Amino acid sequence: MFFAVITILPEMFTALTEFGITGRAIANHQADVLLINPRDFTSDNYRRIDERPFGGGAGMVMMAEPLAKAIDYAKSQALARGKSNCPVVYLSPQGKTLAEPMVLDLCEHDGLILLCGRYDGIDERLLQQYVDREISIGDYVLSGGELPAMVVMDSMIRRLPHVMGDNASAVQDSFVDGLLDYPQYTKPLKFGEQAVPEVLLSGHHANIAKWRFVEQAKRTQARRPDLWQAFSPDKQQQKWLKDSL
Repeated sequence: MFFAVITILPEMFTALTEFGITGRAIANHQADVLLINPRDFTSDNYRRIDERPFGGGAGMVMMAEPLAKAIDYAKSQALARGKSNCPVVYLSPQGKTLAEPMVLDLCEHDGLILLCGRYDGIDERLLQQYVDREISIGDYVLSGGELPAMVVMDSMIRRLPHVMGDNASAVQDSFVDGLLDYPQYTKPLKFGEQAVPEVLLSGHHANIAKWRFVEQAKRTQARRPDLWQAFSPDKQQQKWLKDSL
């Protein structure tokens, strides 16, 4: 999976490229990350990539020309790697909110060209002419698109084959089946006044599966009723729910 990230702060991405699951995936060549600074595509001595907005107003706006050149370079690098299906994604609070189904859809591509905005935004003409889709990670505003880009990349890289072993852990994560995850326990058997639920110590796999699903259902109903409303349990799950009443 190829990621080209257009950012004026490439140093921020060491958190993703050098540590944890994503760092190992990159070191093992399961993911390829190219960091592109649009300042390298400016023509003035100050390497300026922002200007005052037409019409006035507070803040500065990122100019279209250096970003367009950076995107063109990213596309050429993708093609040089044999990656032809790499849409340009702008990280923006105006985009569609990232969710697990979108992550799975993004993983169908050869990679992404991620455009990280700063200041008061990007010239609209660049967005209309070069950007294929906009993605948000929530209804709030950040200082720039770098953190959202890392969120998108992390959510995708951990989904790649063999990145997380047999990927069993990724399959069982929250949202993968439309529900929140079930409670998890490990040693010691008792912490404070709370003990590990007996069913988890039973070795009875069917009973454990039932308990975990019922706990998922309870947690999702209580914390994310919107997810529960959209969830359709299969026949086995319907029986488990009926038995738990």
